[in-house]
Amino acid sequence: MDRLRNGLKNLILSENFKKAWETLRVYGGMIKFSHTVFALPFALSAVILASEKHPLTFGVIFWILVAMVGARTAAMGVNRIVDASIDKENPRTAMREIPGGKISKRDAWLVVAGSSALFFLAAAMLSPLCLKLSLPVLLFLFAYSFTKRFTWLCHIYLGLSISLAPLGAWIAVTGGFTWRILFLSLALATYIAGFDILYACQDSDFDRKRGLHSIPANLGIQKALKISTALHLVTFATLFLLWPLFHLGWPYGLSIAIIGALLVVEHLLVKPHDLSRVHVAFFHMNSIISVVLFLGIAAGYLTGGV
Repeated sequence: MDRLRNGLKNLILSENFKKAWETLRVYGGMIKFSHTVFALPFALSAVILASEKHPLTFGVIFWILVAMVGARTAAMGVNRIVDASIDKENPRTAMREIPGGKISKRDAWLVVAGSSALFFLAAAMLSPLCLKLSLPVLLFLFAYSFTKRFTWLCHIYLGLSISLAPLGAWIAVTGGFTWRILFLSLALATYIAGFDILYACQDSDFDRKRGLHSIPANLGIQKALKISTALHLVTFATLFLLWPLFHLGWPYGLSIAIIGALLVVEHLLVKPHDLSRVHVAFFHMNSIISVVLFLGIAAGYLTGGV
């Protein structure tokens, strides 16, 4: 045991391990791997809701997770490559991995190619239908990176892109479609779009000067905050409708009450003339909301049944 412990210690302290860990950290930073927590719980929630008539296997869950990671990594990689020149001009983003010189565009494209291949592999392992849908889905995700160049509806497009996750998970498990799952996708779309608007408030002046489009840049921060609030009201309403649609138990009702309170707190944190707490609202609050939803659906499913 001591020999094993010492061997692991020496490995961790070795230069090669440190270099590999630093490389992993840099690439994880480029794709904002930590932000996976926003959409992944929604996809896993769809898996739970789909599982009543379609028993789950380890393989299905594994390949759904692989597909999620592959698609998101590829999409974020394209976004960082396409926006590299813009990010370099923006003081807030100038030190991101590509404009900061930590990762070359060539290496970033290799990440995109590899993660795209991983997504196609996962889709093929899930079903022929998933494989057929994989290319259109990936192209739809890639297209987001260009939207802020011509429309302030880029936040809505981002929400719609990410809202494909629970829909895709449902199709992967069931092999078909039901209109009920659209309410979970709509909740995710408005949830993502709403907090992306909050996040974009930080760059409203830069975007306006650079000729880029966003709701804060085009309509002003005050109106942007109102639109974000309206979108999150839709999020709450659609999450509430899931309760009777899927016959979820009382724990789900408790979870959406908590989510409603967290959304209120998120919007109280961000003021038109004080954006200092945007990061807290963006990452911490939204991470909690996603996890609370997943736990609520899991517990609601067990106590109520679909």
